Amino acid sequence: MGLFDITEARATLAELLPVLDEIVTLRAQAAELSTDLSASAGPTEHGGLPELKGMHARLDELMTKVQETGAELKGFAPLLLDFPADLDDGTPIYLCWLEGDRDITWYHRQDCGFAGRRPLP
Repeated sequence: MGLFDITEARATLAELLPVLDEIVTLRAQAAELSTDLSASAGPTEHGGLPELKGMHARLDELMTKVQETGAELKGFAPLLLDFPADLDDGTPIYLCWLEGDRDITWYHRQDCGFAGRRPLP
């Protein structure tokens, strides 16, 4: 996939927000069910192993949808997406989105990673 400009990245994020919201919800449900199952000998009020496997399969589908856009899924808990881009001077960067954000307002150089995050100018 190619590079994003900020307008394209924001449009892609807007399309992905429902997918990302579903990932967050399913991630929590799967964590709870997994914990419940490990504490008991069988299915719980939230389901059993088949339901947990179904949640994991759905999470895989949703993460694939994210990656098919060209965005890079860099973190799962919390969700972290990077959109490959360049600064005006050609410096390779990622436009950076972190779970809880509703817009892209941060970036970092590709060679610095998350620790180098800065607000967009």
